[in-house]
Amino acid sequence: MNPHDNSRLPGGFTAEIATDLASGRLLDLAEVYALNAVDDAERAAIEQFLAAAPAADQDAFNERVRQARETLAASFTAEEEPPPALLDRIMSSLPAQTSLQSPVVVPLPGTGPGTAPVMPHPVGDSSAVPATDELGAARKRREDRRRPQGMRNWLVGIAAAAVIALGGVGVGAYVANQNDPLNQVMQASDVRQATVQVSGGGTATVSISPSRDAAVVKMNGVPAPPAGKVYQMWLIPKDGSAPISQGLMDAKALAKPAVVKGIGSAAALGITVEPEGGSASPTLPTVAAAPLNA
Repeated sequence: MNPHDNSRLPGGFTAEIATDLASGRLLDLAEVYALNAVDDAERAAIEQFLAAAPAADQDAFNERVRQARETLAASFTAEEEPPPALLDRIMSSLPAQTSLQSPVVVPLPGTGPGTAPVMPHPVGDSSAVPATDELGAARKRREDRRRPQGMRNWLVGIAAAAVIALGGVGVGAYVANQNDPLNQVMQASDVRQATVQVSGGGTATVSISPSRDAAVVKMNGVPAPPAGKVYQMWLIPKDGSAPISQGLMDAKALAKPAVVKGIGSAAALGITVEPEGGSASPTLPTVAAAPLNA
């Protein structure tokens, strides 16, 4: 049995940051790091590990930290009143904790009602009776608080619960996946897909969610644009007005899915080849076009 199986935190994390890092969970710790749900020593361990990681892992980690903080900032408005029962929602989301019972004071032999007090034993007398009083219970509580699992369990739990209540980014992938704009589209109950051919080779798969008012565009086997050119995405409005640019895709961006928002007023998504830096209006013909209506 894995020695850490009995100290698992939400999302499969262990009680030790070093163990999570060694098991290849650097990227999963990005949201925990972004929300400051780590102490100083754990933060230092993550940063030290990150400094020695490959550049690609560093870039991916920093990007997830950036997305986590931006999404949290966009989800939280300081001027707004806290939603009703916020505290109850946070507390109900916390991992169950074993409540500490008030210590039971056990009377020493001969000290019950109606008995004469017993004189204390001399120091060093091996027959002395150990006292089970509040001092011992307090010591146990201090030991429990010093255990890494208890501290990290609380840190991860409270950060996750607070972010869930605010509707922002979660702690670790188990919450982040639910709030990432891309995953919100892909996991929507009404998501549907359309795959269209791209002139010059490959296909574009468009995952559409009316309830999220967004679509995810994934290029498959599409060659890089010619030198000095980029792909540009456009929403084609239903009312026949001018197409609206939705961003550029260079050779590097082709490997990553793109989220397009505000599709409710659009009839189709078009992709064109434009000069580097993009154009104010599409250069026809399109190299791909996908209808957004059912």
